[in-house]
Amino acid sequence: MLFAVAAVSGLTWWLGCYVIARAPRERGPRRAGLGLLAHGAALAVAQVRTAVPGHVAEALGAVETALAYLPALLWTGAVLTLVPGGERLDRIWSRGLVPLTLAALAWLLVSGLGAGASPAARVATGAVLLGALAGVLVPLVRARPPRIGWLVVVATLFFGQGAALLMFPLFGPPGLLTVIAVDVDMILLGVAIAMSSAFQAGEALWRDMLRSLLGAVVVAVASGGQVALAVALGGSTPALPALLFGVVGVAVAVQTLAGPVHRALDRIAFPGDPGIRRERAELRATSEALPRREQGPPPPDDAEFVRLTRRALAGYGDLGKLAASPLANLPVIDARITGDVPLERAAELRHLLLESIRRLKPRDGEFGTSEEWRFYNVLYFPYVRGLRPYRRGAGRGGLTADERRAFDWFVGEVPERTLYNWQNAAAKLVADDLRRENRQ
Repeated sequence: MLFAVAAVSGLTWWLGCYVIARAPRERGPRRAGLGLLAHGAALAVAQVRTAVPGHVAEALGAVETALAYLPALLWTGAVLTLVPGGERLDRIWSRGLVPLTLAALAWLLVSGLGAGASPAARVATGAVLLGALAGVLVPLVRARPPRIGWLVVVATLFFGQGAALLMFPLFGPPGLLTVIAVDVDMILLGVAIAMSSAFQAGEALWRDMLRSLLGAVVVAVASGGQVALAVALGGSTPALPALLFGVVGVAVAVQTLAGPVHRALDRIAFPGDPGIRRERAELRATSEALPRREQGPPPPDDAEFVRLTRRALAGYGDLGKLAASPLANLPVIDARITGDVPLERAAELRHLLLESIRRLKPRDGEFGTSEEWRFYNVLYFPYVRGLRPYRRGAGRGGLTADERRAFDWFVGEVPERTLYNWQNAAAKLVADDLRRENRQ
């Protein structure tokens, strides 16, 4: 039982880390990954709780209860990101359901109640979460996201049924089969979110996912296998199950999140040398992007080409994202470079994007805020110059004169939603320009 739960938890933690690492800035993958991590932690806490006595077991029961409810909350938010035009529902989720649920879970946790205590609070919290999860199925069925629509719907249905058994066990505590069944549903949902993220970015998924899984399995077996051997030979003590889950979790996280870990170590090891940090980050990002790169030119469909151009503009400062973009396989790039070096392709794609952006610039001066300047401004300053006027705590320090004027213009005259709409319109102009360059 211990080894089976450790394997299931390790697989869940790997997928959670993988989904987050693949698209850390996107709400859907971030929520989905956190839900998987919470579910894996709930499995680990439940197993450790059976090996400890008295008050410690009661405290762990409260932690297990809180962790068991979090996946339903987070998956509701993740599924909402798949619904087109779901911004209003998402605001209701983030400003209403999340604070309410966290307050209820904090009360259960602080009170120190076990998993079977306070049935009224458990039923009320579970009913709210499962009701919200069921509610998002209606717009999801109507939208049916491309390629993953029915997979998400079916997995969400089965996950809701399994979560109901975990929250409201009708015939005693849930058994291993119920737990594993819920975990399978969680994994299906995680894969669906990863597929959606890969489709939106125009990237390959399965090669990269298989490579990440193999690495996680190797390090988890090599590290956790030693603790498992100690348990098998010497018997289990209360400390060994906790050590086993801790070792497996850390090993999987370090392997799957190798990129962020290396970036953090570089900041510590090379604090005064930003050049070497940047070069190492670019090489790592390009290496990680290779398994995600689709072979062949981008699809000829106009709408798809515009969408890929929009994604490439958003990743202008990240050579790894540009190397994985299908636009890096444009024939015009083949004509400009020699060989097939992904880093050179990414750099050339960035140069192509910059040329197209500069062609949007009016010829009357260096900066302006009239209507004819808007498309150039909304692409050049946020993406090329890295201006983030809407970020909390953003200031004008260290900016050039034109950047300060652009910063003030964005903050004072351009709402964030308007900026997003203008960027979409400008991306279509850049896509048309790229197609024209490609034909020439």
